[in-house]
Amino acid sequence: MVLQATSEAAVFPGFSATDFDVFEVPGLEARMSLLIERIRPKLHELGERLSPFLTELCGEPMFPHVAKHARRTINPPNDTWIAFAPGKRGYKMFPHFQIGLFGSHLFVQFAIIYESDNKSVFAEHALNQLDDIAKHIPAHYVWSGNHMVPGGDTQAELGADGLVQLFERLRTVKASEALCGIIIDRNDPLLLDGDAFIHKVKETFTTVLPLYKMSF
Repeated sequence: MVLQATSEAAVFPGFSATDFDVFEVPGLEARMSLLIERIRPKLHELGERLSPFLTELCGEPMFPHVAKHARRTINPPNDTWIAFAPGKRGYKMFPHFQIGLFGSHLFVQFAIIYESDNKSVFAEHALNQLDDIAKHIPAHYVWSGNHMVPGGDTQAELGADGLVQLFERLRTVKASEALCGIIIDRNDPLLLDGDAFIHKVKETFTTVLPLYKMSF
């Protein structure tokens, strides 16, 4: 008798074109229905698989939070995500890690968004440790100052002056944000290889860990 592999041992299915096509479907109800059917189960699975890894990596319990888009009443979401944070009831007030999708790409990143009181702490530490950031964060990693806008600028494109401008804004502007990580094009074959994708996510979270540590 051959026993079936448990869900924990099963290969993560990855993300396919049909997942990204969800964001082309018009209408809130229709898009949310497909998002819940196609993408959300994969995000929950990533939460189960990666929370123990991040808990060990960060040295504190890290809890998964899948976006619900509950406040939307008219406009369908242009992206969706899972966040990992030390808060059991929420993540927006904490520095956190994200995996998410826009119609064009998938992102894996560190994020500190406008709801977090840690923004000024991170900004001060980042401004004082620009050399460390340049040393530990690869040049192709993408920085953004707005989680609602897809894409951003690579660290190489920003340079030291661009980073200073980003961190100064984070320190002084209430609605400012800072996000850093990788972008994977929707057509990249890596997304179809579940094991390779999870390995890349773990590698990315490990790379941006110093940014998370700077937030406290």
